[in-house]
Amino acid sequence: MKIFTKKSRQKILFVATEAKPFARAGGLGSVMYSLPRAMAKLGYDARVMMPRYLSIEDSEKITMEYEGLEVPTDNEDGDPVFICNVKKYQGNGDKNAPVTTYFLENMEYYEQRANVYGYADDPIRWALLSRGVLEFIKVSSWVPDVIISADWQTGFLPNYLKTTYKDDPKLSTIATVFSIHNLGYQGSFNHRYLSESDYDDGHSSIPSFNNPRLLKLNGIRRGIMYADAINTVSMTYAKEIMTPEYGEGMDAILSERRGVVHGILNGIDYESWDPSNDPLIEHQFSIEDISSRKANKEALQNRFGLKGDASAFLVGIASRFKQQKGFDLLQEVLPSLVNELNIQIVAVGEGDEKYMKFFQDLHNQYPERVGIELKFDEVIPHLIFAGADSTLIPSLFEPSGLTQMEAMRFGTVPIVRKTGGLADTVIDYSPTRKDGDGFVFEKFDASSLLISIVRAYENFQNIKIWKGIQKNSMKKDFSWESSAMKYQKLVHKAIKINDDALAKKAGKSLKP
Repeated sequence: MKIFTKKSRQKILFVATEAKPFARAGGLGSVMYSLPRAMAKLGYDARVMMPRYLSIEDSEKITMEYEGLEVPTDNEDGDPVFICNVKKYQGNGDKNAPVTTYFLENMEYYEQRANVYGYADDPIRWALLSRGVLEFIKVSSWVPDVIISADWQTGFLPNYLKTTYKDDPKLSTIATVFSIHNLGYQGSFNHRYLSESDYDDGHSSIPSFNNPRLLKLNGIRRGIMYADAINTVSMTYAKEIMTPEYGEGMDAILSERRGVVHGILNGIDYESWDPSNDPLIEHQFSIEDISSRKANKEALQNRFGLKGDASAFLVGIASRFKQQKGFDLLQEVLPSLVNELNIQIVAVGEGDEKYMKFFQDLHNQYPERVGIELKFDEVIPHLIFAGADSTLIPSLFEPSGLTQMEAMRFGTVPIVRKTGGLADTVIDYSPTRKDGDGFVFEKFDASSLLISIVRAYENFQNIKIWKGIQKNSMKKDFSWESSAMKYQKLVHKAIKINDDALAKKAGKSLKP
């Protein structure tokens, strides 16, 4: 059995369905770029493994690592194994490159798929990834001490490791951490509307790849049950998910395992989000001199066809257009605010049709006050946060949230609901104490949101006060270096839990 100390240079493998810059569909892809890099800076040998999709092209930095990997399917009828390749990316010294990344190749399930998600056979694709990772480790000279898997798609991995591979001498020594980025997604089905026959209690073995029951497995439940340690992406969310209100049916099992549940706030990439050195914005600035924000505001107004007005309270929204993000509340309050106050809105994103139609109609009614870009865009959020006065994030729930951190880095003052990572990152402005870096409301209703927006609007009228709030925002440290130090403790805890379990098992096996 391996014995580790805090001075050991542990090897960490992050397993996920997406990782920037290779494939990114959301915040997870950004995390899987920045967090492994931050752990590598602490001295860990951190690597990533993910599928190789159609969009990931070959280059001289991607080489064949293992050809003809046989991944068991447990199929009684059909292929007993799927044949995969494993390719390897190495940045070769580029300081901005991602860490060493392995790609699991399979023609049918990855290379012929243009998108990361959204296929009827997604559970098969993720079971293949989870088991493919373990089979690759069996034949690899590089063996991680800890595997950190992310979200329901890779919840199968700790399940396989602690059951199917529990007696494998090479794999059984590997500790596991299961990271929950959003408890609202638990499988390729709506977990809130399952029949009793489709319910997955997590105790049964993972079925064969061609068994229809695989499509109904709850990856979140299985990750929670089998991982050595569990992590979610903010301290407040870690507490919230142990309650029926936020637990999505997992509150009881999470409460049972509360001793190994941790909340570590996500960070943002300070190299990508640096207003003093951002090539995507027209006028760079820093906390020492934010005067260039005026020119960026004018550029933003021009970009979206808004009336050039420095006195207008310009509010930016860069988000997925989903109910979770509080868009029902926005529908209630924005029309009257735009009509009654000198407020301008810039909204960028995509999502549910009803919300996209709402912003399209609002733009049509107030073309000089409301600008829209109804599609996902990597560049425009930089322009918004460089020039907007405030940003709206009235989420129903928010595990971590990156938008408020990116906005605050640029001095855009957030208006948020007190939940999850928003509660952990934004301090409500107090006019008596002259502190705070945003405007926070607690109750999820339109009146509470309206009051917060009006409070921000009124404080915006005082240039000195507003500048102080902006600088308070910019002073915050949301770098990954801070979060990585906490992941370091989590890694050591997971290793100890697994080592203790192995020692206990070995002790029992020696008894007559």
